[in-house]
Amino acid sequence: MNVLLNYNKILSRIQSISCKTNLIVVCKNQELKNIDPLISAGHLHFGENRVQEALSKWQFLLQKNSLLNLHLIGKLQTNKVREAFKIFNYIHTLDNEKLANSLAKIESSCEKKVKYFIQVNIGNEPQKSGIEINKTSDFIKYCIYDLKLNVIGLMCIPPAKSDPDQYFINLANLAKLNNLNELSMGMSNDYECAIKNGASHVRIGSSIFC
Repeated sequence: MNVLLNYNKILSRIQSISCKTNLIVVCKNQELKNIDPLISAGHLHFGENRVQEALSKWQFLLQKNSLLNLHLIGKLQTNKVREAFKIFNYIHTLDNEKLANSLAKIESSCEKKVKYFIQVNIGNEPQKSGIEINKTSDFIKYCIYDLKLNVIGLMCIPPAKSDPDQYFINLANLAKLNNLNELSMGMSNDYECAIKNGASHVRIGSSIFC
């Protein structure tokens, strides 16, 4: 596994398409020995799918390096909200009022402010997380104006084995409609398409740790 070589190739490809897109290195199931070379190279944005794994892996590293940014890209259960709030700088999977209310309650009693992406079920798939497209605008307004959460953009995972282009276009249009500038979309198999459609953050793991 040549993590740094893979990382540099992907980073170079991203920058050749857009200098404005941030790479989130997804570290699900990766040991620290595989992540350390990237931190040493100066990479600052990392993603995790599970709260408990992130706590065990990153707590000490974040104390050592305050510049690191940790992104939660997996589903967040309300019973894990307090733990997630302690360690993550970004949460990409805000998708329901109960979760939003729990996060707002914690934020109201502390100085830390997390940056949020609202996850949209862009393919209307019943098995997937994410708020329904036709409910997204009202949910955005509720989170921003009623709860005062720092919602910076939208996130999606297009249906598998489909052309992601139109789904990325639809998410970009939905963000524009709601005056949001950030888009978390694109993974190892479709990040170039996502960037060409305006992704501000791409989430890549398997192509780096292979």
